[in-house]
Amino acid sequence: MPSTAPARTRSSDLVRAARCEPVSRTPVWFMRQAGRSLPEYRALREGTSMLEACTRPELVTEITLQPVRRHGVDAAIFFSDIVVPVAAVGLEIEIVAGVGPVVARPIRSRADLERVPELTSGHVPYVTEAVRLLVAELGDTPLIGFAGAPFTLASYLVEGGPSKNHVRTKALMHGDPALWHALCDRLAQVSGAFLRVQAQAGARVVQLFDSWVGALSRADYTRFVQPHSAQALAAVAGLDVPRIHFGVGTGELLADMAAAGAEVVGVDYRVSLTDARERIGPGHAVQGNLDPALLFAPWEVLRAAVVEVVEEGRRAPGHIFNLGHGVLPDVDPDVLTRITDLVHEVSTR
Repeated sequence: MPSTAPARTRSSDLVRAARCEPVSRTPVWFMRQAGRSLPEYRALREGTSMLEACTRPELVTEITLQPVRRHGVDAAIFFSDIVVPVAAVGLEIEIVAGVGPVVARPIRSRADLERVPELTSGHVPYVTEAVRLLVAELGDTPLIGFAGAPFTLASYLVEGGPSKNHVRTKALMHGDPALWHALCDRLAQVSGAFLRVQAQAGARVVQLFDSWVGALSRADYTRFVQPHSAQALAAVAGLDVPRIHFGVGTGELLADMAAAGAEVVGVDYRVSLTDARERIGPGHAVQGNLDPALLFAPWEVLRAAVVEVVEEGRRAPGHIFNLGHGVLPDVDPDVLTRITDLVHEVSTR
């Protein structure tokens, strides 16, 4: 089924940059642009849990639109959470404030794996509805679909929640490779299907987000993770939707992440775009990669850093300006608006 997005979004600067095509100016959006940094978001979310908010189409639509209205960014990112699809298929997960996703019954045996069924569109009708509402509201501005990558989902499910050292995850990965691959194969289906639902409903770009994969060596990544990320990304192949693949702490993994199949490789703030391009190789656009901490610096310092990222991006086949990770909750949202304006200004010269 082809995407139902308006054809005009295909010629947007963001979609063109993702395809390494000429643009009128560098497109910009921010990971976590919808959320805690916006007072209107905090007011809207008051009294509503994260998972509940993600299942209410009208609420998802309003939250997703808020930063587009405020900042004038070149894309909306679908408001969701990486654990939404695994919660949708029946796993008991709670997003605890100040902690993150907590899993009531972790996945640590083959019997546990049976509790993770395949995801279908019927599990997430609220996603389809929200995307269609958003596409109607956004007009020429493209919507980016979103899903967590298999490794990060597996880490949450195996550990039972966030982890600094991923001990149980790595122990399972090496101690029972067959179970590990079976789990990640199932999660790749879940992630890929979640991306596909969004793309078929009208998202014009999708991003696969791997929060914790930087905890792995390159050898472990290529053996235990890359095939499953490739499977998730392949779920939207043929839908005319560019794919972004982003992870945190992934400087040593960039070439292998690119080989997983995305058209755009997201670069975190630890690696310059120049170095990232050399590691990734030709034929891929890049996304990034301003250090989010610099949003708290004096404007003169921040301005220089933004211009530097834009100039480095000009030398890439395609560049989407973003942070090298997400917007921090205490950021002054007016700073994001100024950055958006600055990127547009300096990239049209």
